[in-house]
Amino acid sequence: MPGQRKRKRSRERARRRAEDVPGHWEPLFSTQEDAEMREYVRRLYAEGKVTDPEHVRIDMFCGRLVHPTTYRVSIYVPEGSA
Repeated sequence: MPGQRKRKRSRERARRRAEDVPGHWEPLFSTQEDAEMREYVRRLYAEGKVTDPEHVRIDMFCGRLVHPTTYRVSIYVPEGSA
């Protein structure tokens, strides 16, 4: 299945990160437009809110006939951060 290796690597990285630094993923943005999602991620980096690409997660919820494809951007928030 296309993209399986990429998803597996992503899950492995998230698991390793969770073992190193306790925390949680906080959803920030959700959209149905790919270009809008990419622009939002660019702004996160430009504004300095995120410096490490490992702390950004982009989930793509695949659409079907009734539900369109949706993108959700989340950042990793370590425990104890305000």
